Amino acid sequence: MIGALAWLVSWAGSRWAIRHAQAHGLHDLPGARRSHAVPTPRGGGIGISAAGLAVLLLLAASDDAPVAWLAMAAGLLLVAGVGWWDDHRDLPVIPRLVVHVVAALLLAAGWWLAGAGPLVAAAAFIAAVFLVNAWNFMDGIDGLATSQAMLCGVAFASALPTPAGIVGVVLAAACLGFLPSNLPRARVFLGDVGSGTLGFLVATLLAAGLSGSGQAQWPVLLLPVLAMSVDVGLTLAWRMHRRERWWQAHVQHAYQRWSRRSGHGTVAFAYAIWTALACGFMLLWLGYGLPGALPALLVWVLAAALAWRLLHREAGGRTEGIGE
Repeated sequence: MIGALAWLVSWAGSRWAIRHAQAHGLHDLPGARRSHAVPTPRGGGIGISAAGLAVLLLLAASDDAPVAWLAMAAGLLLVAGVGWWDDHRDLPVIPRLVVHVVAALLLAAGWWLAGAGPLVAAAAFIAAVFLVNAWNFMDGIDGLATSQAMLCGVAFASALPTPAGIVGVVLAAACLGFLPSNLPRARVFLGDVGSGTLGFLVATLLAAGLSGSGQAQWPVLLLPVLAMSVDVGLTLAWRMHRRERWWQAHVQHAYQRWSRRSGHGTVAFAYAIWTALACGFMLLWLGYGLPGALPALLVWVLAAALAWRLLHREAGGRTEGIGE
């Protein structure tokens, strides 16, 4: 039932966002720093934000740790709020990052109050800052960011008990409600309000998994986010090495280079297959309590890094001076 409601809120929110964007001229325009060819409304992820906020508030009202869930809800509200503001009026990088850091601190405080311990709280903080921005960076082609978050939601909903598992259900259902507006050709983009929300909710689920996992099993919990994290991490490192303005928009991620040759749908589907395999591997590992989780993670990271290198070299050609 809660999944159906999340789907409906997200679906209705994306339809409303299209009308709102058209009424207020909120469109992403094509250009050298974009991966699309026609003006497209933005802010369609507002419904995902509403569904995510609603489930955190519901858990605050029904769980034994209401203050913890309220802190997490406040963090999500900050991320979604600054994203919505940025969708309407471009904000500089520093103010947005400051808000993301405060939101990450609230998420960390929430898990601390829930009794998860200082290591999980620190991991929640790092995950929130990184994943909020990673999902924003990776939201450059149709369907990619949303399908990746949906798969993460399904995987963590399957792995986590109530109440955290409910957040995974809502995340997956809300993504499914938005995807018809974003595939096969986008009628609306997530916007920063949506991409930031996805990253924050995935960080919330990751922290939930870490809080309940055994010491030997935690590395495999990172598998669902590797496709996004490796592309972002290696691309940013590459741009820093070249002394480029890494914080600026660009089209140098592996998925962007590949999509110029093969199209959005092919790339989003390929990334989805990779992440689905990673999620399945995580569930298998946790279900059977297999040993060697850290070596398994390292092998998967190396495979992802090799894929990034091949795509970055072969699919993009020379991209100097090009930005998203």
